[in-house]
Amino acid sequence: MQHPTPPIRHLVLVLGDQLDLNASALQDFDPLRDVVWMAEVMEESTHVPSAKQRTALFLSAMRHFAQALRAQGWPVHYTELDDPHNTGTLAGELARAIAHWQPEALCMAAPGDWRVLQALQATAKVQGKPLAMRDDLSFFTTVRDFAAHAKGRKQLRMEYWYREQRQRFGVLMDGGKPVGGQWNYDADNRASFGKQGPQNLPAPQRFAPDETTQAVIDLVTRALPDAPGQLQDFAWPVTRAQALQALDDFITHRLPLFGQYEDAMWAGEPWLYHSMLSACLNLKLLSAQEVVQAAEQAWAHGQAPLAAVEGFVRQILGWREYVRGMYWTQMPNYLTRNALDAQEDLPAFFWTGETDMACLRDALQQTLRLGYAHHIQRLMVLGLYGLMRGVHPQHMHSWFLSVYVDAVEWVELPNTLGMSQFGDGGLMASKPYVATGKYIQRMSNHCQGCRYDPAQSTGPKACPYTTLYWDFLMRHETLLKTNPRMGMQLKNLSRWTEEARQAVQLQAKAHRDNA
Repeated sequence: MQHPTPPIRHLVLVLGDQLDLNASALQDFDPLRDVVWMAEVMEESTHVPSAKQRTALFLSAMRHFAQALRAQGWPVHYTELDDPHNTGTLAGELARAIAHWQPEALCMAAPGDWRVLQALQATAKVQGKPLAMRDDLSFFTTVRDFAAHAKGRKQLRMEYWYREQRQRFGVLMDGGKPVGGQWNYDADNRASFGKQGPQNLPAPQRFAPDETTQAVIDLVTRALPDAPGQLQDFAWPVTRAQALQALDDFITHRLPLFGQYEDAMWAGEPWLYHSMLSACLNLKLLSAQEVVQAAEQAWAHGQAPLAAVEGFVRQILGWREYVRGMYWTQMPNYLTRNALDAQEDLPAFFWTGETDMACLRDALQQTLRLGYAHHIQRLMVLGLYGLMRGVHPQHMHSWFLSVYVDAVEWVELPNTLGMSQFGDGGLMASKPYVATGKYIQRMSNHCQGCRYDPAQSTGPKACPYTTLYWDFLMRHETLLKTNPRMGMQLKNLSRWTEEARQAVQLQAKAHRDNA
């Protein structure tokens, strides 16, 4: 096929998290008049210290996507990370491509990162090229939809948004009512594995690196030797075909028990019954619509119980779309919010996994090895520790954005700063997610082999989670008294003597100073 010569009609910008052949920006693509622009740039791996697994996943998926475009005869202007002319920034690479192709205009699907949007818009303006922004069709809703929902509301709770979308799109609905007679089966989805632990766990499908992926792994090892994490276990889906296999594998083998055990943890078992599809969704190798449809069909065909399917659908149609709306309607000010005035530095062991807290060590070492932890590990082990220790929410945000393969800022920032760290003062969460070590003991086996006792808040065996929990309540007692959902916890604190309070505060300070 004949490729276009400058000047061209459209330079179509495709970012590393927009790998969808049906993307809005590609729907009127003319191979004789348009060119796809893609660029691997060091800036995207260094503005936060992106973990090796995360960078490798993005670059490998991008290269496979470019191969798919070229296979159908589409011209692609692609810059690799180690190209000697690479400027290292998206803005610099876009300016180079514009100078070469002299396009009449630029177009793209809406990006998932405020910083990237600002950089690309500024470059287009400097270059004097109009930039058309099209809706991202891999979501059910648009940011405009969420803004309309949010207008005039004092509280923006996910549950009300979720119910609206269930009705709008007819998902798990029986006429105007939810199937099964209730909207939410959360109460059925809180089981632990008990003393026996998980039995006969189905191993999720993993994908051995092909030649393209291995070249990327070698590149990341060479170009980013000091980046956090490891690469020897890299086995993520990097193509559309692999993503579809991963979806089918989850629906067939793990969805039936996903709901029951979605909040459970077990030492040394990273996958359990979770989907591991968030990276595929966030790279746009899968759409939210097809993932929800697959889960809904599993229930309709009697392959998975309603509680499991509803719990999974709520994560996709409810939470994921809600978080995206929160991000884009609250930025850029959302990034700097710190309602609890948390000022602690991120502990150094978050980058090494070297800690004697068993639950935290397991989650950290797993994260650094695989680029993955499931949502309860992120919220109720890693995030919980940072919140109660008083780590600055922007430090927690940067770490989460750095280490997880599915981390794109639109989804990671509200989940971390808002839901996990309560940095937005309750815009997303109705109360801070705080708990003693007893919660972790109830939902996992971590405490069995740990040197600490979750029942103790002071002394040599005191669990840091329990100590920091009571210290957190004391530090924020005045603020939390205005929150009706914290009443029971503060009532328990009110019975404490001054001597007991001081003992916990000293223990918490010693932990911060030494851990």
